[in-house]
Amino acid sequence: MAKVYKLTAARLKELQDEMVWMKTVREKEVADLIKEARSFGDLSENSEYDEAKNEQGKLYSRMAEVEDILSNYEILDESEFDAATIHPGCFVKVVALDMGNKELEYKIVGSQEADPMNGCISEESPFGRALMGKRVNDSVMVEAPAGAMHYTIISIR
Repeated sequence: MAKVYKLTAARLKELQDEMVWMKTVREKEVADLIKEARSFGDLSENSEYDEAKNEQGKLYSRMAEVEDILSNYEILDESEFDAATIHPGCFVKVVALDMGNKELEYKIVGSQEADPMNGCISEESPFGRALMGKRVNDSVMVEAPAGAMHYTIISIR
């Protein structure tokens, strides 16, 4: 069974726009690169040709990935969730008990939108799974490479 990707409407639009760009603009650019590199002669020692073919491979790989997402997605409808519990699309503020009661804020997102460096945590990550369905004042323990981490939820919005 194919994996179902959970997306916000905004992320779906971004992926659709990316696919249009790849098929209309980028694919032509890469074809032009290959054509130009072929004009340099012997393909066996032509690094420009090799690079252009590698770029084409990356493009087709990304197109296949986006196509898979666009054929197996589910739009997250925030109205389906209880506002008092953690769900995709909400912002969560926690206190990291193992880090000197440091306050941290995250947005819970689908796996395609995850960006931990910018505070967007996937609902499928260990931390995201531990938070799902919890309420304010609940305690959460997450297994991490450094050991068990303990958090207390202080707000959900």
